[in-house]
Amino acid sequence: METPALHTRRSVLALALATPLIVAPAGEALAQPPSAQWTSAPYTYTVQKPHNLALSSRYKFEGGVHTMWVYDYDQPHTPGSPTDPRTEMRFHQEYSSGQRAWEGEIYVPAGVSGPTVVQILRGSRPSGTRATDVMLNVANINGGTLRKDSNQVIATGIYNKWFKIRVEHTAVAGGRGTVKTYYNGTLKLTHPDEGPATRYFKNGVYHHGSGRAEARFRNITYWRQ
Repeated sequence: METPALHTRRSVLALALATPLIVAPAGEALAQPPSAQWTSAPYTYTVQKPHNLALSSRYKFEGGVHTMWVYDYDQPHTPGSPTDPRTEMRFHQEYSSGQRAWEGEIYVPAGVSGPTVVQILRGSRPSGTRATDVMLNVANINGGTLRKDSNQVIATGIYNKWFKIRVEHTAVAGGRGTVKTYYNGTLKLTHPDEGPATRYFKNGVYHHGSGRAEARFRNITYWRQ
């Protein structure tokens, strides 16, 4: 596992060269995978943030924790984009078939409302189809509620504590696959994906609400079969 100091040195060099921020090693798993068929794998990512701000204005990595925040008045990640403001880790590992999983621990401070904290984004997809296979959103109700979209509850009472999320995706080339979401090791939701696409994982705060949105992440692991 990389130390924070090594991560910082690589991040500074990456920013200077306008290259990806970090190559995250395999082996940051919280526990053994559900079966021996799952293997943790290295991943690379870029932190997307408001285009007119320095990375340090909306992101920090200290003590093994990625902290990301954004305000409702912030600019999008690229000039002229119609999307909401965000500070997110955008994984570079793209896939259109096979089994992939994102796993990590998340901490959301009390009062945060509106952001997506984990998603599978469909970067290349048929016209007219949805842009995501799953979006896990935080709402300021019932002590903090984590939902798929705005109606399917994953968990309540999530504020001010670390909880573990695992999103597994079985993608089918040319067809529809399946997404499973686990909360603290318990399967909470199973649903079909949105059909053929090339997609990738993201985590952070993609803010659809008001005020400040913040989330912290640690022990992020990328799995594949």
